[in-house]
Amino acid sequence: MALSRTVEKNLGTVLEHSGLITSEQWQNVLSAHENTSKDISQILVEEGLVTDQELAIIAALQHNVPCIDLKQRNLDPRALKLIPESMARRYNAIPIEIVDDVLMVAMEDPWNIRAMEDMAAQAGMTIRQVEAVSADIRKFIDLSYKVSSEVEREISHISESPQKCTSLKQKAEEDRISADVIAQTPIVRAVDLIIEQAVKDRASDVHIVAEEDSLRIRYRIDGILHDAMTLPLSVHLPMISRLKILAGMNIADRRRPQDGQFSIKTGGRAVDIRVATSDTVHGEMVVMRILDKSFALLNLAELGFMPDALQKYQRMLNSPFGMILLSGPTGSGKTTTLYASVNQLNRGERNIMTIEDPVEYRFGGINQVQVNPAAGMTFADGLRALMRLDPDVILVGEIRDRETAQIAIQASLTGHLVLSSIHANDTVGTIFRLLDLGIEPFLISSSLVGVVAQRMIRRVCAHCRKPAKAPPEEQIVYEREIGEKRSEFYYGQGCNSCANTGYRGRCGVYEIMEMSEESRRLVLGNASAQAIREKAIQDGMVPMWRDGMLKVKQGITTPYELLRNVYSIGQ
Repeated sequence: MALSRTVEKNLGTVLEHSGLITSEQWQNVLSAHENTSKDISQILVEEGLVTDQELAIIAALQHNVPCIDLKQRNLDPRALKLIPESMARRYNAIPIEIVDDVLMVAMEDPWNIRAMEDMAAQAGMTIRQVEAVSADIRKFIDLSYKVSSEVEREISHISESPQKCTSLKQKAEEDRISADVIAQTPIVRAVDLIIEQAVKDRASDVHIVAEEDSLRIRYRIDGILHDAMTLPLSVHLPMISRLKILAGMNIADRRRPQDGQFSIKTGGRAVDIRVATSDTVHGEMVVMRILDKSFALLNLAELGFMPDALQKYQRMLNSPFGMILLSGPTGSGKTTTLYASVNQLNRGERNIMTIEDPVEYRFGGINQVQVNPAAGMTFADGLRALMRLDPDVILVGEIRDRETAQIAIQASLTGHLVLSSIHANDTVGTIFRLLDLGIEPFLISSSLVGVVAQRMIRRVCAHCRKPAKAPPEEQIVYEREIGEKRSEFYYGQGCNSCANTGYRGRCGVYEIMEMSEESRRLVLGNASAQAIREKAIQDGMVPMWRDGMLKVKQGITTPYELLRNVYSIGQ
């Protein structure tokens, strides 16, 4: 955090007297400060000498103002309306609450007189300043200022046009939207703001849905859809057309499903956006998938594997050849795990090639191929082509049919390590899915290294989690699996960090079956799913349900999340 000159002047003395740093360390910091453009505070934090929180406390003591933890405070919406986002960002200050006509503001520099005067004039009331960690202030400016009001303001500027209509049931809606309506700056700005807010909120998808009398904007955050804003129905067609232009679609064709993509830079971050449209009874619906490039390079340890499971999966990845399959429904994180896997395998001595539909993230040192059926490039055709390019590791985005499965197995039997995903409920179900595709049991038993089945669950917010009494059904399922009675679990109470949902971020729950010789014999002998599963558990496989309950025991998630995502009949 940037400190005032008064604080910086005395900072060395305070840090030395408090025992946080030595005199020699302080002199090194001053030398680094003279040779770079970095603030003293930035150097202290980067060198690991102090934390942001410790600096904030020291600055508060020097300024003689309170120091607060923004993560533990709920911001008053009335206070946020008094200070515009541009001013909050300019001074790195955020309004917290109004008490007796006094506006409390958390500031990076509480004695910035110019900032206090400007905010007092803007709010029309006295400012009471408090200290907070500067990074937290920036973070909560992003979280707290929503674009809905700004979008509505932009929409209101769109002049009424004879070609616009108030109901999609009218015949006029069938006419092509004119280029001048599409190109109006308010529509362009409104679309940009909707995407900008989605990226701020960590949304994976944006849904734009026409209803009978309004246009509904929804964000999918941590796997759950949330209503973001409601707009007049009159902006539906120009907004859809704007997105179609960006994604390279045909704006005149509103009956057939279309898909496309474009890239955009927002908030200093580059994101790729996949766009899909489909006609509904109220008009076209659009879903945008946001692919934030900053999240592409996750490593396996960050995905939620338990230590033993991670060790087992890494052992499977070290196989020189064979096939590893990841199974689960759509949205269960299979692609993320595949990318983290090839990222770990990405070493100079290996030729790693992928065939994907679509290529979601691009990696240096890995040769990625996009499926293109119109050009004759299917998964099967692409996989055949990859086999002639001397690969060591092959990632097949998804096994959808018998032909792709057969070629992937042939590749795994001829000295290649093949990673792919497949739609199946669990590890054993993956074997029977291959059988359903017409793959012979001897090919499965000889090629399969192992299977990982997974789901995604929300993490309890680390900033507001507290023990709380659980509903009876959650207590029962926990006791049944773990074998101990427990009436309280960690639940998020709701705070600024998690947008008052109690959850922030997601992790995986996994079931890893490493093929043993006995398991291979069972598959070869057409054994039942139950027999194969029992043998896998004997060999050390932790069922997905138990893996999730172990995460509940650690306070990572809640029984409710498992019941919502993992629980099935017979569990």
